[in-house]
Order: sequence, then C-alpha cells, then structure tokens
Amino acid sequence: MTSKNSWVAFAGLAALLAGVAVLASSDTGSDIGFESGERDKLGLFSTLPIYWGEVGDMNDMLSGSAEPHWARAALEEDYNLIPLDALLESGDDEGALDRLERLVLAQPRALSASENIALDNWVREGGRALIFADPMLTRHSRFSIGDRRRSQDVVLLSPILQRWGLELQVDDDEPLGERAIDTGTTSIPVNLPGQLVILPTATDAPANCTIQTGGLLADCVIGQGSALILADAAVLEDHSDEEDATRQTALKFLTDQAFDSK
Repeated sequence: MTSKNSWVAFAGLAALLAGVAVLASSDTGSDIGFESGERDKLGLFSTLPIYWGEVGDMNDMLSGSAEPHWARAALEEDYNLIPLDALLESGDDEGALDRLERLVLAQPRALSASENIALDNWVREGGRALIFADPMLTRHSRFSIGDRRRSQDVVLLSPILQRWGLELQVDDDEPLGERAIDTGTTSIPVNLPGQLVILPTATDAPANCTIQTGGLLADCVIGQGSALILADAAVLEDHSDEEDATRQTALKFLTDQAFDSK
C-alpha cells in the first residue's frame, strides 16, 4: 500500500479547479427538515447527487426534473434527512451540527479548518458520523473535471482522519472494476477502494479505532461519540433496480452499525 503520490497531485488540481462542490445554496438547504417530522434527524453533507439529483442548474433542481437517487429514499425510510451546505454557518462558531445527533458525510468537499474543528468537537461531545471517503471516485458524472457541479473525485479528509488516528491509503495495483467485499453480515460493493490504517493520536485527543474487512472500514469511538468510515463510495452509485436493492441492503447495514449499535 502507498499513499499514491500521483493521486495526491490530482487531488490538489481537482480542488483548485473545482473549489467548493455544492449543488444547493445556503438559502436552499441549510434549514430543510429541522423543524418538521418526528423521526430522528440525519444530516447529509455530500457532493454526490443524493438529495437533489445531478442537476444542471437551479431551474432543474426546482422543477424536479433530475432523476431521484435511490439512497435518498432509502435513508428517508428511517430518518428525517436534512441536506447541509456547510458544517458551520457563515461567520458563526455554531451551525447545523448543533441541531443534529447523526451525520452522513458522503464524498464531501474539503473541510475548512473551522469545519474540521467543529466536526471533531461535535463527535467528541456525542455525535455519530457515517463517512464515505473514496480515494478515487468511479461513478460517472455528466459534468467534466473542473465543473463545480461535479462530485468530489478525490476525497480530501486527511486532517480529520489523522486527528482520529487514521490514514487513507491506496494500492497502485488495485484493478478497476466493481467487486463485493463480504463483511460477515452483508456484502459491500466497491470499486478502487482505499485502505484505512491506524496512526498514533495526540494524548489530548484520543480516539479508539478498530479496522474491519481488511481496512475497508474503520469503526471509531471518539470521546463520547463515534465515526464509521468506509474507504469507498461505490455503494452509493446508481445501477439497475436489482443492483440498487443490494446497495440498499449494504447502506442499511452501514447506517445501523454507525447509528444504532452504540
């Protein structure tokens, strides 16, 4: 396993060209669902087209012309799903995280320094996070590299992962192509997955992570909270109805492990 220098260089270029890959403005998504529903709230912070669909512009979003993503419906079976544009409100030290107990980060944009601090504090104070961190996203996008509407191709979460005692590594010899990894409970589809390995943590910021399924998963207890990190995001791709049913089973396994077993 290596950290794949060529991909690190690509990540820097992608970040420079793409900037912040957010589909909805703060006026559109930041307060959706906070005041409604009796089900548990689940924040969704993602560049993947899970909540809005892969839309070309705001008119497509408002018209509902985008194809709905199966994962949104799957998550909304159990949770009041709340799309987030940022983990902190502009110019504030507080934000959406303070109104949530559960959070999915699915191939998110790079976090700002203040967002990294806020996320770490939120987890240590009892928050539960499920994180999809794909070192090389394989899903097809209608948007080209450099288009800010495109999903984050290379995940940029090293600061928070290192804070929690993890490093995301990539095997240069990993063949392209989807395959299933057996967790012992269910199978998770992956395509060019990474591998999570344990690093030392600071004495003033301990984290206790357990590596599972050969490094595909890391299950971490961090302060009073927890984080389940998956080193891939192929499970969230759109495929045929039969394949999506398999993905729905895998997603249910991951949300149960992240949110219900601790």
